Amino acid sequence: MYLFFLYLLSGLFVFAGIMHFVRPWMYIKIIPPYLPNPKLLNALSGLFEIVFGFGLLFDLTRTISAIGIILLLLAVFPANIYMFQKGAKGIPKWALFLRLPLQFVLIAWAYLYV
Repeated sequence: MYLFFLYLLSGLFVFAGIMHFVRPWMYIKIIPPYLPNPKLLNALSGLFEIVFGFGLLFDLTRTISAIGIILLLLAVFPANIYMFQKGAKGIPKWALFLRLPLQFVLIAWAYLYV
């Protein structure tokens, strides 16, 4: 089961990172307006998600990648709060609210690999 959940977490982050480049507008629109250069921030967060996601797969980089994922999840948390406050077309408010604690579940999941 350990490897299954490791591969699942890795796959989730690689997929999410790729989506930053395939559908950037989905991510750019939830970046709070007080943060500069949303396009760059989107590209950087997507790149880090891909790198850290792949990094989980290797013993040599697993710990640093898990720590990177934790820090990345903390860094993007303001975007999740902003998305909840602003609302998102087609997503119920309760689902946006449930997404907030999901970040901490993902942090705990990544911490298993530190």
